[in-house]
Parts: sequence; structure tokens; C-alpha cells
Amino acid sequence: MEMKDFSLEGKVAWITGASYGIGFAIATAMHKAGAKIAFNDIKEELVEKGLAAYKAEGIDAKGYVCDVTNEEQVQETTQKIINDLGKIDILVNNAGIIKRIPMVEMTAKEFRQVVDVDLNAPFIVSKAVIPGMIKQGHGKIINICSMMSELGRETVSAYAAAKGGLKMLTRNIASEYGEYNIQCNGIGPGYIETPQTAPLRVPGNPFNEFILAKTPAHRWGKTEDLMGPAVFLASDASNFVNGHVLYVDGGILAYIGKQPQ
Repeated sequence: MEMKDFSLEGKVAWITGASYGIGFAIATAMHKAGAKIAFNDIKEELVEKGLAAYKAEGIDAKGYVCDVTNEEQVQETTQKIINDLGKIDILVNNAGIIKRIPMVEMTAKEFRQVVDVDLNAPFIVSKAVIPGMIKQGHGKIINICSMMSELGRETVSAYAAAKGGLKMLTRNIASEYGEYNIQCNGIGPGYIETPQTAPLRVPGNPFNEFILAKTPAHRWGKTEDLMGPAVFLASDASNFVNGHVLYVDGGILAYIGKQPQ
């Protein structure tokens, strides 16, 4: 193996929902590794905001308005990316939502909405890009899973169900399309510093103290912590890694927690 195996030079990466946050960080890392970047979001204003953020980082990204739960829109966007950039080598299924509602208070409609975005959409987008990957003889799919692919917690029944399903979809894509030199793996972020988690990270907040106590690294993760794992799974360095979920959680899943004093 050589260091060039980690290069993404000449590759095209589509990162869904990557106007900001984790998706933006992963896209930035892939750009630095040499890839051309395409991203989408559900609203024009989010795409415009994302394009401005990429431009500020010196990244000439292509942005598209696309609802990843809409199969027709996904097929159209897939073709637009291929028309604009020539191909799709890497797909990152990053778009996702969470609704923190106790299970008995959650409506079936709300449950379905979370599953639709967090599980059905990765199926729809992966289905759209796999034929092209088969034709070109290679491809990388990275699904953004979660610690909730392994654990349950109060108020996240729909999210945990969807992310658990996404873990198994990851394994099944690997099983079904590995013979075509397509690798499908997942990244399971721990608790990461993003605008959405800012209210939870206020010093003195009981949830903040809970997360710090449960994490051997004793800190929240940064979006930068996901960059290396994403580039590895998108590169030739991971060509024999398939159906795996790489948890980037500071050790939470390995840790039973401190004994009460």
C-alpha cells in the first residue's frame, strides 16, 4: 500500500444533505483529498447557503435541490451530476432527521417521516447510483449511521429503528454488490459538536455532563473527527473493507461507564 491509495484525485463524490454540519465536513475532507464535490439539499435557500460556504473554503462544489425521499427527483439529480461531472464514484448518504418524542406520544406519521428520510432515502439514492458504479467497475457508498444503530435511548424510537435498519442496508448492499467492486460501509458518529447540538453542550446542562461522563475521551466529537474515516472509506485504501460500520464515538460503545460514587 502507498499513500496515494488514500487519494481521491479524479473521483466524484455526492454527499446528500451537505449544506452544513457533518455532511459539509465530509465533503470538505474529500475535496482536500482530491475529489470533485456534488451535494444536495431539500430547499433552494439551503443549497445557496451551502454553495456560499463551499466557496468561502475555496471549493467549487455543485449544488442541487433534491428531496432524497422522492425517487423521481433522485433519478433526475443523479443524471444531472453525471452530466455535470461525468460520473459518481462516491456516495455519502448523510441527509437525516431526528424527532425526540416519547414513543407513546409519537404519531405513526411522525415515525414514518423519520424512517423515510433516514432509511428509505439511502435505499433510493443508493439504488440510483449503483448501476453507474457497476458499469464503471467500482464504487464507494458510505451510510451515515449512528450509535443508535446499536443502542436505544429515550425519545428516539423512530431514529433508532431507522439507523438500525440503515446498518443492515449497509451490510446488504455490500453482500449484493461486492462482486462488482462496490464497497458499502457506514460511519457511526458519536455526539458531535454541530449547530443542532449547541443547546445541549451548555456547561451545567445535565445532558452535557451525561455525555462527557459516558465518553472515555471526555469530550464531544468535532466534525473534523469524521474527516479521516470518511476519506479512508472513500479511498482505495479500504477496497477490502465492506459491510462495516466504523463508529467514531470517542469510545462510548466500548465503555460501560463509571461506577457510582
